[in-house]
Amino acid sequence: MRAYILINVRSGKVRDVVVAVSRLNGVQHADACWGLPDVFAYVSTPDERSLHGLVMDHIQKLDGVERTETHIVVE
Repeated sequence: MRAYILINVRSGKVRDVVVAVSRLNGVQHADACWGLPDVFAYVSTPDERSLHGLVMDHIQKLDGVERTETHIVVE
């Protein structure tokens, strides 16, 4: 399952969040961007359960993350 995760980050934490997100299993790449959202991450997981765990248990719990929005790729 592929998805784009849009991440809003507290001021001063963008670089830290990009580094932390990039290290997570399933994250193909993460980029800091101007404006909102602050970070775009492209992820690939084996299934919906894994995607849920990646977002809810890992990304949303990172220091500085304020909000996420997940867009699942449709083929």
